[in-house]
Amino acid sequence: MTPQPLIGLLFHALGGVAAASFYAPLKFIRKWPWECFYLAMGAFAWLLTPWIFAGATTPDLFGVLSRAPASALAWTFLFGILWGIGAVTYGLTMRYLGMALGMSVALGFCALFGTLIPPIFHGELMAVAASTGGQVVIGGVALCAVGILVAGYAGFRKERELPAELSADHKSGDDEFAPVKGLAVAFVSGLMSACFAFGIQSGVPIAELAVEAGANPLFQNNVVLCVILPGGFLTNTLWCLYLNRRNKTFGGYRSATPSETTGILTLCAASGIIWYFQFFFYGMGSTKMGAYDFSSWSLHMSFIIICGNLWGLFFKEWRGVKRSTLGVVWAAILILILSTVIIGWGNSLGTTTAAH
Repeated sequence: MTPQPLIGLLFHALGGVAAASFYAPLKFIRKWPWECFYLAMGAFAWLLTPWIFAGATTPDLFGVLSRAPASALAWTFLFGILWGIGAVTYGLTMRYLGMALGMSVALGFCALFGTLIPPIFHGELMAVAASTGGQVVIGGVALCAVGILVAGYAGFRKERELPAELSADHKSGDDEFAPVKGLAVAFVSGLMSACFAFGIQSGVPIAELAVEAGANPLFQNNVVLCVILPGGFLTNTLWCLYLNRRNKTFGGYRSATPSETTGILTLCAASGIIWYFQFFFYGMGSTKMGAYDFSSWSLHMSFIIICGNLWGLFFKEWRGVKRSTLGVVWAAILILILSTVIIGWGNSLGTTTAAH
């Protein structure tokens, strides 16, 4: 496929908008506990929607999956399970830190681990550090760590400055601002979320079979999502059912009237479909980047951070804090955006060097 970076950038922007926006419909749910509506959202995001889009874009979908190597299917599904832990804790991150700060910190950790783990796993870290592109990447990772610390500091300032009554207004449903707990959850979320990239990589043989079957290369990753996402759904289902048992909220699914339940499921469906679109567009964008393909993950996260903070402003999560605290927030966001750009630039330098 001919590289078209500008079109790829547009696809990544659309994916970033979707990723940053999926939680917005859930903010309007009041009747169901968090674990109930999050599980419903996941059913749409990780089970129903992937199969619908894969079936529409992959000829002989089941034939492709039946011919796929067992090892590719197993590893892709396993990485989906691990990524599912990141998905669970990602939702909790926004619950404990709010949409703007939660997304920024979790994605900062994701950039950190998503950059360092692959060369460590392949035993290439020293070689990466010795190259110009690798040095740029390491610099971006260091800057990312700085941005995470600044974002955490902004969270502590918010906790100290925000009046109790305004803090309650900023919450939705079971939301609770808890920066220490939120930062710990964001760490786990970032580490596990990096497994999604490994799942895409291990699913390359499956994507190649889809292209051989006649699928448009632009949509070749849709069939891979059918394997990764059910793994994530399994993890999320177990977690939500555990919360149902611990919190005694199994009755929460019946706590609303029929018309209210319909509205809740509609919001969950909208949230799930929007969530799926982030990787639908991400897969399309990565096929267009050419030599800059390794920067796709950084571009994706940059757009998520930007859009996530726009949602944070919309929901007035920082209303009532000092102007200087808002300045710290935006400083953290800008640092994180710059770090992901630098990481992506370093990856592109490495790819260009390898091509020559």
